[in-house]
Amino acid sequence: MNILLVYPKMPYSFWSMDHLMKMYGKAYSYPPLGLLTVAAMLPGDWDKRLIDLNIGDELNDADLQWADYVLVSAMNVQEPSCKEIFQRCQQMGTKTIAGGPLFTHEFSRFPSVDHFVLNEAELTLPCFLEDLEKGCAKKIYASPDLANVHETPLPLWELADFDKYAYAVVQYSRGCPYMCDFCDVTVLFGRKPRTKTAAQMIAELEAFGDIDKFGMVVFADDNLMGNKKILKTELLPALIEWRKRNNIVVTFATQITINLADDPELMRLMIEAGFQNIFIGIETPDGKGLEACKKSQNLRRDMLDNVKLLHSAGFIITAGFIVGFDTDTTDIFQRQIDFIQDSGIVIAGVSVLKAPPGTELHARMKREGRLIEEFDFHESETNIIPVMDPEDLRVGYNRLLETIYSPENIFKRTQTFLKDYKSSCIEDSPSILKLKIGILARYAVIVARCVYYLGIVGKHRGHFWKLVGWALKHKPDLMDVALGYGVWIYDLGMIYENHTKLGRYNSHIAKIQAQEKPQAVLESA
Repeated sequence: MNILLVYPKMPYSFWSMDHLMKMYGKAYSYPPLGLLTVAAMLPGDWDKRLIDLNIGDELNDADLQWADYVLVSAMNVQEPSCKEIFQRCQQMGTKTIAGGPLFTHEFSRFPSVDHFVLNEAELTLPCFLEDLEKGCAKKIYASPDLANVHETPLPLWELADFDKYAYAVVQYSRGCPYMCDFCDVTVLFGRKPRTKTAAQMIAELEAFGDIDKFGMVVFADDNLMGNKKILKTELLPALIEWRKRNNIVVTFATQITINLADDPELMRLMIEAGFQNIFIGIETPDGKGLEACKKSQNLRRDMLDNVKLLHSAGFIITAGFIVGFDTDTTDIFQRQIDFIQDSGIVIAGVSVLKAPPGTELHARMKREGRLIEEFDFHESETNIIPVMDPEDLRVGYNRLLETIYSPENIFKRTQTFLKDYKSSCIEDSPSILKLKIGILARYAVIVARCVYYLGIVGKHRGHFWKLVGWALKHKPDLMDVALGYGVWIYDLGMIYENHTKLGRYNSHIAKIQAQEKPQAVLESA
């Protein structure tokens, strides 16, 4: 059996980091973890190939003629690419198998797909494979149960070309104990976090070979501290020992909740284990908005103080923010700007509220007649008819992006961050003299690209050199971090330029205005 595993194209967005990858000299951030984990569950005697459309791979006729089946795994944002893939397969007469979050709740919108293997593949894929061998494979395989991740195999990394990717990626846990109404994590993976063993995680890390050849290792967890007890007593001590034993240099990144700031011991262990970059969903500084979306972990706390505490502990925070909650008024845009600027969160992604299928928010919007059926999961689009006047939302959202993504404001946030971030937090990192020759060479090439693209030919070169000069004078020990944020002056500026050039929300607003406002919105306005 010939299986062609195809990972669809991710659209250009804040999270695609296209311009950052240019500085790294890489095609994409990290290989498709989920798809290659599924590949490892397929029969060993099947021939398998990977086509990742994000690294320049092309899906050509010869590939489709070779394949008995094309297997696609996708998230919601990859829908446009999926439709193109399925159309090609249909034209070539190649059978298709699909799984992943995109299809879990909306598989009926993809009638040309031959087989759907939904929910967690550890449970549904064996049933499909058994029926396929018998010649009686069904259209849909689904299960309400949750998999035992202790049985999840190592991804089939030999199918991936690591040289094309900037980062390595692993997954420790699935599920989250919180119930944010706009988030589909609990719908997909449950409220009780399931964790792999420490031994599994060490094996996953070692499967990459020389892990230090990557710029970072991403722990693709929706909330790393979903089970704090096991994290603190098993995984983190094992990672600390593994790093020391192998003189590991590469740092880790993950998603986590802001109440990490409440646990000094957990912060210390995570820093010692190598976790440096963390993503936190802050969403909004407005308490009413947090209550409305059931973001309980962000309530009854000073989130600005929490951010500064985490920065001072040695973490570098990337954060997500949302506008368009039913409780938002037009002052929310300036409040978001003030929080982002005061916090020193340099990399801040702002989305318009959307309701993913399967979520509590989606169900409520459907009941209230407020869903817009056709839309892309781009951060600037929504499938909700908002309570706020759509034109006010458009103007405020565009102004918010224009303000926080301006080079001057990125520079100011970087200054704030570097002042809060304590150099003593990284004093145990290997000195430059101890780094491997390959790592030093990679850093040298990246710095050279930064200097050329940002400091010589970049139109924001004045701000780049202003940042470099300030860091040399005030924080020379953090020059590597300052240079990294110099790249984001370029990246975020390009994101905003493309946002305005494409007029994504400007055009999307027409869809919203074309909808007749339901009674629930009229009563809330």
